[in-house]
Amino acid sequence: SNSSAESLDRLYPAVGSSKPPRKRTTSQCKSEPPLLRTSKRTIYTAGRPPWYNEHGTQSKEAFVIGLGGGSASGKTTVATMIIEALDVPWVVLLSMDSFYKVLTKQQQEQAASNDFNFDHPDAFDFDLIIATLKKLKQGKSVKIPIYDFTTHSRKKEWKTLYGANVIIFEGIMAFADKELLKLLDLKIFVDTDSDIRLVRRLRRDISERGRDIEGVIKQYNKFVKPAFDQYIQPTMRLADIVVPRGSGNTVAIDLIVQHVHSQLEEVRAACSPALLTVCLVFRAALASAHQCHPLPQTLSVLKSTPQVRGMHTIIRNKETSRDEFIFYSKRLMRLLIEHALSFLPFQSCTVQTPQGQDYEGRTYSGKQITGVSILRAGETMEPALRAVCKDVRIGTILIQTNCNTGEPELHYLRLPKDISEDHVILMDCTVSTGAAAMMAVRVLLDHDVPEDKIFLLSLLMAEMGVHSVAYAFPRVKIITTAVDKKVNDLFRIIPGIGNFGDRYFGTDAPPDWSDDEDALST
Repeated sequence: SNSSAESLDRLYPAVGSSKPPRKRTTSQCKSEPPLLRTSKRTIYTAGRPPWYNEHGTQSKEAFVIGLGGGSASGKTTVATMIIEALDVPWVVLLSMDSFYKVLTKQQQEQAASNDFNFDHPDAFDFDLIIATLKKLKQGKSVKIPIYDFTTHSRKKEWKTLYGANVIIFEGIMAFADKELLKLLDLKIFVDTDSDIRLVRRLRRDISERGRDIEGVIKQYNKFVKPAFDQYIQPTMRLADIVVPRGSGNTVAIDLIVQHVHSQLEEVRAACSPALLTVCLVFRAALASAHQCHPLPQTLSVLKSTPQVRGMHTIIRNKETSRDEFIFYSKRLMRLLIEHALSFLPFQSCTVQTPQGQDYEGRTYSGKQITGVSILRAGETMEPALRAVCKDVRIGTILIQTNCNTGEPELHYLRLPKDISEDHVILMDCTVSTGAAAMMAVRVLLDHDVPEDKIFLLSLLMAEMGVHSVAYAFPRVKIITTAVDKKVNDLFRIIPGIGNFGDRYFGTDAPPDWSDDEDALST
């Protein structure tokens, strides 16, 4: 593939004439597993880390490591060794192989006859790579294409990733773009002897791809080696660290891990003390941030009629049976959902009655309504939403507390497609500090849901939780049936309702539960 001087101006190093095309072996990009288990611990490679403060914003960008080197140099192995040695719970490993450009019909024909050069920088979609890394650094969700080397095309399915404490980006052209280089905090070049790389390719292609020795050597000499000499090896000068012998150089990898640790420690030291380094510290920051402030205008409390107060009396009574607790909770949920729907946008419309007369009415003017429940207590509100919203879409979020750090972390997420244009009803039964609710809202924002289209619904909230959510996300509508003034030292709502999930599902509450515990469970 030939390129104009203008298109090559962005590349490091300068690229001369094109080289003969490389014959691409048949393979298929596979989705990475959501976690990596080592002998000592579990490292999450999917999910969202707790990167937000009491303002609801990310505290610091991720630390991005770029790994470059020739084909079969051991980049992925080095990346895995770094991940295992780092003492961080959230890591994303992003491969450049996912970002080959979509081929035209003519290029598809060239690829089918092995006449398309997949080793030229122009074969990669650098614009998409850069946009993806920028969003990952900000902690936002991204959709990663899945490239099928069998058909030389992107599959219809895309996988979703989040940013993490550390992002490792690896690929043969990892250092071949000026804008991409600016996003890399640490650049590592894996320098492995060409004979070793050839032996690895021989082993892989013969055992895994059914190739013969002669074919592998011919391909290496004609396509792989020239591409390395022209495009890859010259980028070694851009690296901060060069790792000779690849994964066999444990001393170099130990030094890299020490360097990354020192960089992460500087990040932690520079961050606000209100960060979620310890769950209680963060909750205390929420508790003290908005004392003596009036309740926000974004809050709407269901009118406390004798009926509503009577139902609250029943569900707050510790002597109430589980059957009665469920029955009257469901009644309150139905009233809460109906009340919340009145805040959706409506527009005038005219219909004709059976008597042939025009009626000036109103109709929902949004695209669609989606309900998202914060597991586990939030899912108890789903039947009430389905009962009043025909064909409503439902998503779920599971947020759990890290037992070592006390940090709330996103561990499971199922959201409907194209949620960004919907009005989203976020459901949780009780909100005390607002920590879980804030993280759930942050997840929705990560998925491009506008803040003013998010409705947070809860049967009971503490003033602290109301203030925390409203301060962090001032355009989120907060709707509840009651607001209690106090939260005790264990962050339980006073007078409160008890542990809603345990009372509803008939399970036993742990001795240290709080009213956010249904979402923040260990």
